[in-house]
Amino acid sequence: VIPGGFSYGDYLRCGAIAARMPVLDAVRRKAAQGVRVMGVCNGFQILTEAGLLPGALMRNQGLKFVCREVKLSVENASTAFTSHYRKGDVLRCPVAHHDGNYFADDETIDRIEANGQVVFRYAEGTNPNGSLNDIAGIINEQGNVLGMMPHPENLIEPAHGGSDGRPLFESALEKVA
Repeated sequence: VIPGGFSYGDYLRCGAIAARMPVLDAVRRKAAQGVRVMGVCNGFQILTEAGLLPGALMRNQGLKFVCREVKLSVENASTAFTSHYRKGDVLRCPVAHHDGNYFADDETIDRIEANGQVVFRYAEGTNPNGSLNDIAGIINEQGNVLGMMPHPENLIEPAHGGSDGRPLFESALEKVA
């Protein structure tokens, strides 16, 4: 898991410096071997900058930091990360970012849509950043690298406000443990 956290102060572009660190060479090798890799928020930005996921994360459309709860629609429940959800499930999930506006060229958008690589979308008009097609999370073509801007790790215990994010981690660990 590559977590959020404003790596290197988000200088240059979010995730740009972290994506060039030697540890990412090991992440690339492991991903190429089929090991599951997940990037949340800044982790998603790092994965796009490192070339492990298509597209880029740009400034939010409103040019402001956004910190609030959104709703996510599960678009693909047949991945290693989403098998404990059902397609169409709507989840509560917090976001906290300034550069979460997913962007890609038309050809890339068409390809990831056709391939079922869009795993999560912002639902019910909750897109906080202007992401194309309301994209909140995508997976690579091989199905082992997931990136998402929302923070599912913040909703895994009912005592802490809910457990909508827990099935993502249960799915990811199911065949590993």
